[in-house]
Amino acid sequence: MSDFDAMIEQYLAIWNETDPAARRAAISTLFADEVRYVDPLAAVHGPDELNGLIGAVQQQFPGFLFSSGGAVDAHHEQARFTWHLGRPGEEPLVIGFDVAERDGSGRIRQVLGFIDKAPAA
Repeated sequence: MSDFDAMIEQYLAIWNETDPAARRAAISTLFADEVRYVDPLAAVHGPDELNGLIGAVQQQFPGFLFSSGGAVDAHHEQARFTWHLGRPGEEPLVIGFDVAERDGSGRIRQVLGFIDKAPAA
């Protein structure tokens, strides 16, 4: 397992952590203090806003989990990966694609997210 594979495994685990305090502590370990997260539905800056966003997504999709959608593709200080959101053992309701960029210390400083499949509004 590469360090990028481990990083994305931790990333997905944070999105699945339902305890806000534990999630915030994990965010502080994996993400830079000035982290920026942008996807089609949200744009947040900093660990507290990211923690709030993850909590809001969990409220919107109770009982759903994030999982890897395939291999991590990485070079230099960036990685791209596909993720799934759904109930375990079922077809994913949401499929997305993120690009994460690390800073010089190896922490994630930016995530650019894209939604490939989502439920109709």
